[in-house]
Amino acid sequence: MTAQLVPAEILKKTDKILFIAHLALGDFTYLQNCFQAFAQAFPHIKIHIWVDEVRRSNNTAAWPYLKKYALYDWLAECPFVAKIYQQTYSPALFEQSIAEAQQQDYPLVVSLATLRPPMYAKLARQISPRGFVAGMQKPAGIFALHKRLAYRQLDAGFDPDGVAERGVHISAVYAAWFIRLFGMQSAPSSRLPFVRIPEQWNRYAQEQLKRWGFERDRRQSVNPAKLVFINPYAKTPKRCWPLERVVELAAAIRAQDAWKDTRFIVNVVPEEMAQAKAFFDVHALDRLQLFSAQDNFFQLPAILRECDLIISVETAVMHLANAVQVPVIALMRQKNPEWAPIDKENSIVITAANRRDWVKAITVAQVMAVLNRK
Repeated sequence: MTAQLVPAEILKKTDKILFIAHLALGDFTYLQNCFQAFAQAFPHIKIHIWVDEVRRSNNTAAWPYLKKYALYDWLAECPFVAKIYQQTYSPALFEQSIAEAQQQDYPLVVSLATLRPPMYAKLARQISPRGFVAGMQKPAGIFALHKRLAYRQLDAGFDPDGVAERGVHISAVYAAWFIRLFGMQSAPSSRLPFVRIPEQWNRYAQEQLKRWGFERDRRQSVNPAKLVFINPYAKTPKRCWPLERVVELAAAIRAQDAWKDTRFIVNVVPEEMAQAKAFFDVHALDRLQLFSAQDNFFQLPAILRECDLIISVETAVMHLANAVQVPVIALMRQKNPEWAPIDKENSIVITAANRRDWVKAITVAQVMAVLNRK
């Protein structure tokens, strides 16, 4: 059996640990189980998390969206996270955050960054000149001297792609990282995503549905109108679904007797809301509302939990659907099957036919074929 990279004696005498990661919402949906398990295994160690913004920019116009990254709201409510570094979206704030972290004199720093791991190896050592530093260490060729020099900053390193069996779910990959680092074993049943929604956001969801005229009392209706959440947006065009398909899908769903009274909520990323409003104003669909979690991350899972069905492209929404235990139809490319929703009983995945296909290659007819089987 391979020995854990962070020695037990280091963990025993450490009072705090800094994890460095470039976290997307989907990453954290599964990594939070590892952080929570770490907190339970080592209750004397406080967890601090450095969220590095890979889109860091001097462009001031980009800062408002980067500053309001929804993950920060989620992290702030996690009882097992003691401190968050979230001011890394501009070069100046990045340097200020490094200085702040250096003041902590961390005895243990672990980089979970899979993108540009040499850079993060150097960052981890810069933050903790005297501590134990572990991190990702991808193979570097004989001519990649700068990478090999960067990896020398680590006291312990491992290849993030080489610790788990090929083809396993991303949650199993993350669990394997923590086994390699800390010797922490975890059962597959402990890897399901979860989200604890503060009560104020549950109330928000109820009030929002009432304002839209979407509220219903399932106890008093034999066949209550269904509520379907559609998310066509992702960070990259390759994973997005055209808005024209959303309109076509809504019409196709309502053409079914069992779904004729369906109400729709269409998720829109904040920066695309004006364009989406203009598009749907032209199509003038009734009982369809556009939604964006403009104020707080928990607006999203609170609304999701009220729905009967979620249809989403491959992004955080499909994982949050599992977290709130609402059935989901996920529209995915072939490229990253390890990122499929983990709860197979409540998830159906529609995959684009060819490996090079974008999500937009998936048709409304394919979605309806799945829906008619439900």
